[in-house]
Amino acid sequence: MGMNISSGDGDDQLNSTINTTPLVDVMLVMLIIFLITIPVVIKTVPVELPNVSNTPTITKPENIVIAVTKEGEYYWNDSRLSDKAALLAQLKTITMMKPQPEVHIRGDLNGRYEHVGRLVLYCQRAGISKIGFITEPTR
Repeated sequence: MGMNISSGDGDDQLNSTINTTPLVDVMLVMLIIFLITIPVVIKTVPVELPNVSNTPTITKPENIVIAVTKEGEYYWNDSRLSDKAALLAQLKTITMMKPQPEVHIRGDLNGRYEHVGRLVLYCQRAGISKIGFITEPTR
């Protein structure tokens, strides 16, 4: 076994270079890991996405338009409903019609979603099968 012992005559010089071999090794390992994992992450399920078209709402005379104000008041085709019971009674009467009319909901921009959500819940409880939302198109 050999051991290098300094003789003390000052021949030792300070090595000021950086050993880059470990850095290159780590970078190569990371490159290999990324090359292996990226194709797995990029794979997606092949789905045919629908095309979007903006068609104006065709309002039939039998459709019901329910407006919700920002205070939470309900209007049935321009007439104000007094309470929840009146709304549920009106909704139950239209569920018996054949064919069942669509319910179009117009919610106030500054209103809380809670009021519109309750209206959707009332429509579900009454058995309405077709609910739509009327929005203002962007200009």
